[in-house]
Amino acid sequence: MKTKQEVHVIGGGLAGSEAAWQIARAGVAVVLHEMRPVRKTDAHETDRMAELVCSNSFRSDDHEYNAVGLLHEEMRRANSLILASGDKAKLPAGGALAVDRHIFADAVTAALEADPLVEIRREEVDGLPPDEWDNVIVATGPLTSPKLAEAIGALTDEDSLAFFDAIAPIVHRESIDFSKAWFQSRYDKPGPGGTGKDYLNCPMDKPQYEAFIQALIDGEKTEFKDWEKDTPYFEGCLPIEVMAERGIETLRYGPMKPVGLTNPHQPDVKAHAVVQLRQDNKLGTLFNLVGFQTKLKYGEQVRVFRMIPGLENAEFARLGGLHRNTFLNSPRLLDGEMRMKAMPRLRFAGQVTGVEGYVESAAMGLVAGRFAAAQALGVTLDAPPATTALGALLGHITGGAEAETFQPMNVNFGLFPPPDPVPGQRKLKGKDRKKAYTTRALCDLEDWLGAWKRAA
Repeated sequence: MKTKQEVHVIGGGLAGSEAAWQIARAGVAVVLHEMRPVRKTDAHETDRMAELVCSNSFRSDDHEYNAVGLLHEEMRRANSLILASGDKAKLPAGGALAVDRHIFADAVTAALEADPLVEIRREEVDGLPPDEWDNVIVATGPLTSPKLAEAIGALTDEDSLAFFDAIAPIVHRESIDFSKAWFQSRYDKPGPGGTGKDYLNCPMDKPQYEAFIQALIDGEKTEFKDWEKDTPYFEGCLPIEVMAERGIETLRYGPMKPVGLTNPHQPDVKAHAVVQLRQDNKLGTLFNLVGFQTKLKYGEQVRVFRMIPGLENAEFARLGGLHRNTFLNSPRLLDGEMRMKAMPRLRFAGQVTGVEGYVESAAMGLVAGRFAAAQALGVTLDAPPATTALGALLGHITGGAEAETFQPMNVNFGLFPPPDPVPGQRKLKGKDRKKAYTTRALCDLEDWLGAWKRAA
C-alpha cells in the first residue's frame, strides 16, 4: 500500500533517521529536515546523519539477560536502520556493541540518501511547522533549534526540563604506554566482533588512585551560565569529577572498578583501580576513556588524565566536554502515540521525549515513524506490547512515569510488567527472571510486527 501523503521529520539524528527509514519502508514519502551544515550545533562536528557526539557504545548486546540488548534485538527484528548500520560498523567491545562512529554515520546517511521515498532538506525549521504539514515528527534531540524550542514551550505552556550530558575524551593509541597497559575484557568476556581482549586497561595502586581522585576534585571546571546553574545531571552519564566528589570509593565501584582483570605485567599484584579505554574507530587508532565524561577545562583534562599510568604521554584526538540537554515532560504533554496533546499533528521522538541513550532514542524514532506511517496510510497501529522493550519504554514516557518527578530514563527491566509466576514453581530470580522477561518480549514482539506487516 502506498500513499501520496508525505510525513515531515525534523532532525537527522538517530531518532529522526530511524523514523524516516521506518516511514519509507511502509511506502510513505518522507521529508527529513536537518539543519546541519546550514546551522551548526555546539556538539556536532559533521553534517552526517546520526552522528554520535558522546560515546561510541550502544551498550550491552546480550538480548537474553539485558534490557538494552533486548532492545537491540527487537529493533533488529523491526528492520532498524540504526542497528543494521551499527552492526556494519561494530568494533571489539566485550559484551557491548560499540561502533566506528564515522563508518556508522556514513552508513546511515548513505541508506537515507539512496532511498527514493526519502527527501533530505538541509534547512532549519525555526518555529512551529507550517499548518499544511499535518503529520510531523519532531526529533531534534537535546540540541533543538532555540526558536523551535521556544515555539514548543509557548505551545505547551510548560517549562522544559533540562539536564547536562558530558562527553568523554579520546586518545591516540600510539601515545599509550603498553609496558603498563594491557588488553582484556572484564572476565575475558567476548562480545560482537570481539575476542575477550577488547578493552585497554590502565591500573592504579592506592596512592595513585587517591592522588587522581583529589586532582579530579581540585581541577578547574567549566563555569555555568546563570540560566544553567539549576540544571541537574543525568545520573547515568555523570561527569567523572562529580562522581569523585561523592566519595573516595565511588569510582572504584563504578567505571574504575578493578574486578575481573589481571595485569600481565604484574600478575601477582591486584590493582586498586583500573581505567578502561574502548576502541573508537575501525582502524583501532583511537580509544575513548570509558565513563570519563567530564566538565574539566581542556588544559586540566590533559594534566589530570596524564596522571593515569600508561597515559603519561597521551595525545588527545578529542577532549571531553559538556552540553545542556533539553527534554519534554512527556507523561504530561504526549499521548500514547507520541502526539502532543496541545497539537496532535506533532509527534515527538528521541531524546527530547525524555529517554536516555542512543538506542533508546532510536527506538522511539522507530515507534514514532510507524505511528506516523500508519496515520498516512489511514490504518490503525496499536502500541507495541508493554511486555516488550519498545513498549515498556514508550509506556514509561507516555504515562508510566510520574509527571511531577519525570527524569530521563534508560531502558531497564524495572519498566516491564513482572513475568507471570508459574504454578508450583519457585519465584523467579536472577538470570532466570531476566530470561523470562526477554523470552516473553520477543514472543509478544512477533505479534506486533505481524500486525504491522498486515496493515502496511
